[in-house]
Amino acid sequence: QVTLVESGGGLVQAGGSLKLSCATTVRTLRTYAMSWFRQAPGEEREFVAGIDWRRTTTYYVDSVKGRFTISRDSANNTVYLQMNSLNPEDTALYRCAAGSIAYNTYHNYADKFVYDYWGQGTQVTVSS
Repeated sequence: QVTLVESGGGLVQAGGSLKLSCATTVRTLRTYAMSWFRQAPGEEREFVAGIDWRRTTTYYVDSVKGRFTISRDSANNTVYLQMNSLNPEDTALYRCAAGSIAYNTYHNYADKFVYDYWGQGTQVTVSS
C-alpha cells in the first residue's frame, strides 16, 4: 500500500515562509513524478508545482513562480515545497501526489487525473 504523508503546514502571517514535506516509504515512487496541489474551500483543486523523478525538470503555476520551490530527496523518498512571501491567496489544503508521467509537459503535470497516489494534505493558512 502506497502512503504519502504531508507535514509542515500551519498558520503564518503574510510575507512569511513555510516548508512542506511529503514522505513515503515506497521505494518505487523514486521513479514517479511528484507534485503539489492545493484546494481552497469552494475552489477547484489547483496544480502548484511538480518535479520529475530525475530532478531535472520542474513546473510551477504562474502565481507561485519566484516564491515557491519544489525539490526532492530521492534517498529519503521525500519531496519538499519551500514557500516564501506567502499571501492570503495561498491559503489552502496542500496535497502531494505521485504519478508515472511519460512526457514532461506542464499540461501533464497539471492534470490531476494523471496521478495515482495522493496524500491527505496539510493545511496552510496565511493571515493578512
